Amino acid sequence: MSKRTLTTESGAPVADNQNSATAGVGGPLLIQDQQLLEKLARFNRERIPERVVHARGSAAYGYFEVTDDVTAYTSAAFLDTVGKKTETFLRFSTVADSLGGADAVRDPRGFALKFYTEEGNYDLVGNNTPVFFIKDPIKFPDFIHSQKRDPFTGKQEPDNVWDFWAHAPEATHQITWLMGDRGIPASYRHMNGYGSHTYQWTNENGEAFFVKYHFKTNQGIRCLSSEQAAELVGKDANSHQTDLLQAIERGVNPSWTLYVQIMPAAEAADYRFNPFDLTKVWPHADYPLQRVGRLVLDRNPDNVFAEVEQSAFSPNNFVPGITASPDKMLQGRLFGYADAQRYRLGVNHTVLPVNAPKATKADNYGRDGVMALRNGSRHDKNYEPNSYQGPAETGLALGAPKAVSGYTGTHEAPAHTKDDNFFQAGELYRLMSEAEKQRLVANIAGGLSQVTLEDVIEKNLAHFHAADADYGRRVEEAVRALRDA
Repeated sequence: MSKRTLTTESGAPVADNQNSATAGVGGPLLIQDQQLLEKLARFNRERIPERVVHARGSAAYGYFEVTDDVTAYTSAAFLDTVGKKTETFLRFSTVADSLGGADAVRDPRGFALKFYTEEGNYDLVGNNTPVFFIKDPIKFPDFIHSQKRDPFTGKQEPDNVWDFWAHAPEATHQITWLMGDRGIPASYRHMNGYGSHTYQWTNENGEAFFVKYHFKTNQGIRCLSSEQAAELVGKDANSHQTDLLQAIERGVNPSWTLYVQIMPAAEAADYRFNPFDLTKVWPHADYPLQRVGRLVLDRNPDNVFAEVEQSAFSPNNFVPGITASPDKMLQGRLFGYADAQRYRLGVNHTVLPVNAPKATKADNYGRDGVMALRNGSRHDKNYEPNSYQGPAETGLALGAPKAVSGYTGTHEAPAHTKDDNFFQAGELYRLMSEAEKQRLVANIAGGLSQVTLEDVIEKNLAHFHAADADYGRRVEEAVRALRDA
């Protein structure tokens, strides 16, 4: 079989791809060697800016199949029929480290899911924990700065990590998750995924419901201790990527069952704590899990850069029947995520194959920009409304309207009768076995004992004492023992 002809970027055939052009045998290189300059220049530009957070990721394609009727709660077309399947793309990630970081580290995991629905792409961008460290997006840049590499030392600093947490008592719940046994998943296949935020569903009658998503792994929860993770990182820094890739290549396709908690919109205002607070979970006794469907991953990407690195997710990619709630962190992400992708990939990132709709097509008046591929013809207008046959609005709302009132300003979240930064962290601690408590305390003390400012240590200890007296006492004793050693 004859080989295809190697060409330059402009399509011209390449005569010699092994030797650069020189001024005589052994002489200096010539600037006229277009093949050499083009290859070097393109090589220098192979990398795009990595994600500020969630840089280290793995992904796979699959499908979502509806198993239970939820049409009483949402009019979303991809959920309207039991047995219906929708193509999906799921990206897992660590949060704090860079693209070259290790997989088996103590860190939350991103769980970013794209549904290629017939009404457009729906992105559900969550984590493997149902809560988060903060509840207001204005604190997000400061939080991430405190958790990532220090600008002077170039490494993550316990002083920075715990100093921020000392001034963010609402983080106590998520810290208890992170430092507990589920802080280091054994693989991406063996962890749950959560929408984390509260979303709004609207049915065909215009009735609104607030919803939380839970993707329960069908492989079972498996986690690593700090010691096991350190050993694994030394053997294979890409352990989670390796596991996911090889499992799917073997035909061992991982799956998750999707459940939702559903709160009638009218109940939100008088619920005992703010249901839009990202640092809180809704007790299952109040809002039981209701099954929706099954997510299966069955195909690996062919090119990691094109499909994983260039994949773009944004929580503002909704479809009719699903919209945002008043969750302040979600509201901030509606802008932040889309803006990050425009910076990393350009304004036309939505036309890349991994990001483009598959069950429908994008049809609007967006034009031009870097790497524009969809500019229309001489017959297409670039404005609307118009007198021609261009796309037009439907006039149909994506979801039920939300009532607002009051004055503009920088308000704290409204206080509900049982709002508290520590109660749920204490409840989580009290659910743990004795062995789980011991490992949790050891993980917290290992980091907190390295902090140089005594005041920062005291502030953090106060948070654990407020969550549970035994919790606080154990952490304090463990920190003092390590500092006195």
